[in-house]
Amino acid sequence: MQIKKILFPTDFSEGAKHAIPYAVDMAKSYGAKLYLLHVIYDIATASGLHVPHSSIDQMYAELESTAKKELERFGFKEREDLKDVEYVIKRGVPYEEILKFAKDNSIDLIIMGTHGRTGLDRVLFGSTAERVVRNSTCPVLTVRG
Repeated sequence: MQIKKILFPTDFSEGAKHAIPYAVDMAKSYGAKLYLLHVIYDIATASGLHVPHSSIDQMYAELESTAKKELERFGFKEREDLKDVEYVIKRGVPYEEILKFAKDNSIDLIIMGTHGRTGLDRVLFGSTAERVVRNSTCPVLTVRG
């Protein structure tokens, strides 16, 4: 088994904080490139609603700027000696963008945290991790927070 590219999608949650050491350890063990991906939920794409452009574009530009800084800081202590890391910000529906990025970049392994939602929370909000596991063409390691 060869693992050259590992994708670590993050929403900066506690679940993701628990999962980053697994991603870093696997990247080190295999000498793999680690992609840190954050997806900004795109309300217009998800809902199909038309939203005025100027205000929404400015809001997304600010969200992307903040997310980029947070992504570069996220798990820094764990990965400070890891050389091959790429930071990626996408906009869309998180599980769709994660799957698309994995396919487009020939990712060998996805490692991600889960929220561990149950009951009504899970029904209302769904599970990005579950959708990724169900639809991914590559292996997915999930870490419960």
